[in-house]
Amino acid sequence: MIFVVTAAVILGLTYVGVALTRFPRVNIDRPSAAFTGAVLMLLFGVLTFRDAVAAIDFDTMALLLGMMILVAVLNQAGFFTYLAIKAMSLSKTPLGLLVMVVVSTGVLSAFLVNDVVVLLFTPVVIRACRMLRANPVPYLIAEAMASNVGSTATIVGNPQNMLIGIASGISFTRFFVCLLPIVVVSTVALLLLVLLFYRKEFNHRFQPDDMGPLRESSRVDYKALRRLMPIVGLTMLAFFLSSYVGVSIPLVALAAGALVILFSSVRPSEVIRNVDWVLLLFFAGLFVVIGGARQAGVLDFFLNRITPTPDVKGIVSIHVVSALASQLVSNVPFTILAIPAIQSMPSDILWLSLAAGSTLGGNITIIGAVANIIMAEGARREGVEVHFGEFLKVGLVVTAVTIALSIATLVVELNLGLVR
Repeated sequence: MIFVVTAAVILGLTYVGVALTRFPRVNIDRPSAAFTGAVLMLLFGVLTFRDAVAAIDFDTMALLLGMMILVAVLNQAGFFTYLAIKAMSLSKTPLGLLVMVVVSTGVLSAFLVNDVVVLLFTPVVIRACRMLRANPVPYLIAEAMASNVGSTATIVGNPQNMLIGIASGISFTRFFVCLLPIVVVSTVALLLLVLLFYRKEFNHRFQPDDMGPLRESSRVDYKALRRLMPIVGLTMLAFFLSSYVGVSIPLVALAAGALVILFSSVRPSEVIRNVDWVLLLFFAGLFVVIGGARQAGVLDFFLNRITPTPDVKGIVSIHVVSALASQLVSNVPFTILAIPAIQSMPSDILWLSLAAGSTLGGNITIIGAVANIIMAEGARREGVEVHFGEFLKVGLVVTAVTIALSIATLVVELNLGLVR
């Protein structure tokens, strides 16, 4: 009994620490909260060191590591800056710029981890808006939300989808085919709603040559990109074929990471330094904390009261709970906590509901998803303030509409027998 109480207290404190890192003047952050919780599980004997290592999902860690290396090398070659500037230079009107920001961010986020895409796109969007004398806030809000929406489509789009993809065993292709319709209709809804909220910002025309200075200031290693793009293409193809050729998705990601290091002109040590080791520590810590809580029996109380069923009720409940819980502890910690409950039900529809609900639900507030926080902090460094209330005003409506569209789409797929 003492281990149950101890594990429950550590679990609670860890998740409070993860939540409180959202507020100013609190001397803790998400990785340190997870790391401290994991250490406490060991110190108080809830887990042995061997048990703690076994609790870490190394498939997910490998997938994250491989994608981080791939993205780091592409960033060094100027890939993201090139695409962002190329897309925005094609925009002649505010509406065209909005479409380019939403579509390019969404597509890239589906395949190259949305947090990184937002990090690299935000300063480019702001500089483009300044040159075009446009208010950057609508485009930044649309960028963050499009990143979350687009990342819903694939297992490699965001960290929570990686967790769900590995835990569920759903193939990359099946995951993509089932969730792509949700992404498409949600992207259209996002565009229409941003236009509705900021209709006064879209009634003028840009000058054709305004993007010139931004294009000239970009640093792109075209020689490196010519070597790297075939690897990126083969990696995407391998993801889709992985279930048919018997190769795991994490292994594909690691192989891609190894190849881009070998064929890039960047020193390997520099690539390794650019890997987000802090995020990997955060994941490892959460895995250990959840593993300790599960072994001590703390999650039994939780799991016995959450019995999702593969029907309309289960789809709706997972979407709603995921969206609301993401505002408290963000979608990644919630997903790690929710996975044991879904594992008890052999149904793909529940996994897909968790992926869509936890990701789309992150659009309610700035603190609902890491991508939103990255956008807001990046904008602040550039002298642009995206206020919590303004994001919330748009986010509530966007999330309500996209969650409803997601539920409706999955219910149709379930009734048509496209997913069980």
